[in-house]
Amino acid sequence: MRLSLAFLACMLGPFTQANDGDKIPLADAAERALQQSNLTAPESKAFHLQVSIAEAGEPGSDYQAKIEEYWVSPSKWRRTIESPDFSQLLVVNGDAVYEKNTGDYFPFWLNNFVTALFDPLPMLQVLKQSNSSILKPRGSESSTTCGDLHARVDRWVICFEGSHGLLSSVFTKGYAAEFKDYKEFAGKRVARRTVTDPEPGTKIEARITQLAELTQPDEHMFAIQQPTPTADRIRSVRVDEETVLKLVTGSTEVDWPPVGSGPTTGGCAVYVSADRTGVMREAWPEGCDNAGLQDSLRESVKKWHLKPAISKGVPVQVEALLGFTFHTTIDSSKAFPQLSDAEVRKLATEVAEPVFSPGTAAKGAEFIVQISVDETGKLTGVNNTHNLKTPVFLAINAALKKWHFHPYVRDGKPQYFHADIVFHAQ
Repeated sequence: MRLSLAFLACMLGPFTQANDGDKIPLADAAERALQQSNLTAPESKAFHLQVSIAEAGEPGSDYQAKIEEYWVSPSKWRRTIESPDFSQLLVVNGDAVYEKNTGDYFPFWLNNFVTALFDPLPMLQVLKQSNSSILKPRGSESSTTCGDLHARVDRWVICFEGSHGLLSSVFTKGYAAEFKDYKEFAGKRVARRTVTDPEPGTKIEARITQLAELTQPDEHMFAIQQPTPTADRIRSVRVDEETVLKLVTGSTEVDWPPVGSGPTTGGCAVYVSADRTGVMREAWPEGCDNAGLQDSLRESVKKWHLKPAISKGVPVQVEALLGFTFHTTIDSSKAFPQLSDAEVRKLATEVAEPVFSPGTAAKGAEFIVQISVDETGKLTGVNNTHNLKTPVFLAINAALKKWHFHPYVRDGKPQYFHADIVFHAQ
């Protein structure tokens, strides 16, 4: 059943740069990017921030929230989070912490935005201990330079824009974000939009709606009369796959349904998050050799129940990457139409071409990926069917997430379909 590390390595593949060229340590590039942009660095000026989070094009979506922060220093700040199912008031003043939550589960997708806004490179200390290097970012705001870091079981792909070396995107298991629309503020360049695509067809965007210097902080806002006990605070801990499997109270076997096409044996992965009582609350796709199995895997895993996870004597939320090997059969009655590049481009209402990092794609080179689109015209999967190298596939994947389609209609009914899309490096 387990696959995790082997599958991830296969999914990411080798990451290469064009040549040694003008290289610098990846840690130096990361530190320079944060020095220019991180609002919560020790030397940053006090600020008041308001952020609005919503799923693009889906006004009724549950993926929406408001975040407000009054920040004076790393040891004095006040944050408010409001979303449909969870809200939090968090005040930090020196060693004292006050936390008030409405709802018993801090959504994983929402916590990722908090990370992206206030601590966009949480692995910076690991970076400093590595010998990873990167070509020095150069060019314009639209050009990117990427590097990667291997650390234990983790692999991070970090990209920088060319004009100032600012952070462009971060990708790893369970955490990914793009940083856009940098503008000046108090000696910093701050990304006014942060975007995540937790699954194909779902794009969630955080927009800074207000950012101003906090010139006269109201000390009453940071006063804490009674600190919140650790046991009453919500904390999420990342664990390995083996730990999750030990916590599962029932069977972990997955009943793989027949598929209409594609591989009958291969690997799938999901990133999961469970609440403090052990209920599995979220399962996000992390790649599958047969996209037709991704949804059934997610639904199966979300039915698992765990024993409560305990860390330092208190229950905690847990999150982890889970890998699986599937074995299934072909059922021709479940086969979906397979469209050509020309056919699917006629259905596209919005397109974007991939932007390849320097040296990753030879001019004129042809690249093919397979996409899956549901009956509403929503992109549901991007498959690396031709084993493209990691930086090439990531660039194509990022572009395809911006595509939209008319539904494919056959015999008067909208149809789910697969299609091969061809790209050429310019």
